[in-house]
Amino acid sequence: MKLIIAVIQPERLPDVKNALFEAQVHKMTVMNVIGCGQQMGYTETYRGAATEVNLLKKVELQIAVNEDFVKPTVDAIIKGARTGKIGDGKIFILDMPECIRIRTGETGGAAIG
Repeated sequence: MKLIIAVIQPERLPDVKNALFEAQVHKMTVMNVIGCGQQMGYTETYRGAATEVNLLKKVELQIAVNEDFVKPTVDAIIKGARTGKIGDGKIFILDMPECIRIRTGETGGAAIG
């Protein structure tokens, strides 16, 4: 079992969701987050004062999958999120030692579904 965490541009979320649905991945957690990376932010003027904005809006997806869904999930995220420009995002793949479905008590891969 793996936990896939992807940080993407907010405007790419609909495309990523569509690509995931095509890959038969329907379960995910989506959060609005802020962060900084290679984009380095930007400078904006507000009421005559220059303000540097270092933390940019991003969307984080967390998707728990069984081993056979790792590659299709990652490929779908890349397909939906890639623009070829700085700031497209990152994907992290973590080992997940256990998963428990609260409703049924199922554990392991069966709990992921």
